[in-house]
Amino acid sequence: MALSAATPSQLSAVGARWQLSHTRFRRGLLGLLLASVLLLGASAPAAAAMDYAKQVLIGADFRGADLQAVTFNLTNLRDADFHGADLRNASLFGAKLQDADMGEADLRDATLDSAVFDGTDLRNARLDDAFAFNTKFSNVLIEGADFTNVPLRGDALKTLCAIASGTNPSSGRATRDTLGCV
Repeated sequence: MALSAATPSQLSAVGARWQLSHTRFRRGLLGLLLASVLLLGASAPAAAAMDYAKQVLIGADFRGADLQAVTFNLTNLRDADFHGADLRNASLFGAKLQDADMGEADLRDATLDSAVFDGTDLRNARLDDAFAFNTKFSNVLIEGADFTNVPLRGDALKTLCAIASGTNPSSGRATRDTLGCV
């Protein structure tokens, strides 16, 4: 039907159909947009595990932060503040933690292998089941730290046992006992 030959009632019917189809199109588009937002939102937790590998974060402030499963491999974290931070399952492989504050931090199941703890404050930290076999400990503060099931080299164990004291307020375990000091 040619629009120029259409009667007003026919034009009105065509307009109503167009409006109905346009409304359906807008609703479909809105539904597609909403579905896209929901899908993007569903992937947000995967992005939550940050990767700070090989960075220089001297003096960084992570005090009390949720850093579960975050990667700090080979990162310079000298003077960083992790006091009370949640670092469960985090990886600090080869990280330099000279003079860092990790007091009351939760390092359970963390990878600490080849990290350097020099002048690091680990008082009242939880390190249960962390992997720290080749970790270097010197001039550290470990009063009340919990080292339950942490594999350590003999020289590191000797260094830590020489200064071990206190009881972890969270686990209730004595630092010396968690290290297996004799």
